[in-house]
Amino acid sequence: MGVNFMEITYQGFLQDKAQFYPDSGFEPLWMPDFLFPFQRSLTDWAIRKGRAAIFADCGLGKTPMQLVWAQNVVQKTNRPVMILTPLGVTAQTLREAEKFGIEADRTMNGKGQPLTHRTPIVVTNYERLHQWDPNDFAGCVCDESSILKAFTGARRREITEFMRRFPYRLLCSATPAPNDYVELGTSSQALGYLDYSDMLSRFFKNEEKMSEAERHGRRTREGVVIPKWVFKGHAEEPYFRWLCSWARACRMPSDLGFEDDGFILPELIEREHIVEASKLADGKLLHVAAVSFHEQLAERRLNMDVRCQKVAELVGTNGTQALVWCHLNQESETLADLIPGAAQTLQSDGDEEKEEKFLGFVDGSIRVLISKPRVAGFGLNFQHCHHQTFFPSHSFEQYYQGVARCRRFGQKHPVTVDVVTTPAERDVLKNLQRKQAQADRLFSRMIENMQRELNIERVNPFQTKEEVPSWL
Repeated sequence: MGVNFMEITYQGFLQDKAQFYPDSGFEPLWMPDFLFPFQRSLTDWAIRKGRAAIFADCGLGKTPMQLVWAQNVVQKTNRPVMILTPLGVTAQTLREAEKFGIEADRTMNGKGQPLTHRTPIVVTNYERLHQWDPNDFAGCVCDESSILKAFTGARRREITEFMRRFPYRLLCSATPAPNDYVELGTSSQALGYLDYSDMLSRFFKNEEKMSEAERHGRRTREGVVIPKWVFKGHAEEPYFRWLCSWARACRMPSDLGFEDDGFILPELIEREHIVEASKLADGKLLHVAAVSFHEQLAERRLNMDVRCQKVAELVGTNGTQALVWCHLNQESETLADLIPGAAQTLQSDGDEEKEEKFLGFVDGSIRVLISKPRVAGFGLNFQHCHHQTFFPSHSFEQYYQGVARCRRFGQKHPVTVDVVTTPAERDVLKNLQRKQAQADRLFSRMIENMQRELNIERVNPFQTKEEVPSWL
């Protein structure tokens, strides 16, 4: 069948080229009173949008917002909705659903076992996605959706393909682009907007193709150019206009024009502890900075005992609860031996075992919880605890999300984070601090630019009524 070019309007052509997407959702059918005003505003917008992303900071209530969004889709379509969560967060989401009177379940049905009307909202983790048939659902929510970029290409494609035909999709994350705007490409692709590669070609250019003057100062100490995507000459404003067409971002309710009452976080106290290394690397007469990743990993293993002993000293035995983060299984086992009453959660633990320990930490039966950021660093609510320890890594997102497990809405005390490292790993700590400052600037710029674009959307420059001359 041929295309009738006469039916294509110039305005429609421009809109298609600009990649500004019309709403595909519907008018909300249920907007409960338990949502705060800014949460109602975000949820209302996401329901009307149909395929949307809510990039709200930790503790701003993404779980109740996504549950209300899912319930609206269920009522609209009379079909189930899937909520995907990180490992260990499923039980917490179900408790939130019960708290707010929303019917949800962790049904283990997979392909070949059709869902019943008793499972309107199905909550499961990303690793179980292969057990489900997308044809059974009308919509899907990705909780902590920033982990899409952390998955392997195969797993990320599986999630994107699972969601591909859904008319209703929602992404929720506090760290959508922790270090670079290009990381939002995976979110756009999952929602069915611009593919990652299309987004790059439309808005960005690679430094490797820039002039020597443009990439001056962007080299490593070995002189190798760092691959990095930067905005094209005049692409920044169009980028944020495109982003505003499918996403909303906020760190405080005031970013959306609401009062911050009740959402002002307590003080964050970050303390650095540089412990003297007890062992030297092979062939070294002095302690020198570990430069390469392999040197840093070797240093981490070499002086693991002295770092773990310092953490055990900081956590103490005073009865105060603490959350202890590590990266290696050996670190976890050593810390568990050194800290009385501590429990460790490992990647190899089953989901039920992880959730049992998380609940034990929340109810106080476990005083010290030892875990890795990839296991317990996303989505969990530990605001009853206000002391953490960290071994630094190069991942700002893991650090930010880990701290936010405790420093979030409902925390009543200042949160103390003790970062323990050795002199040889100072470069790792400096890199983490650099990324932290960069991520803060990037998110602030995102909010600033989105606010500007949203204000532009609300302004109607054509206020004067058209007057037809009398002689016509």
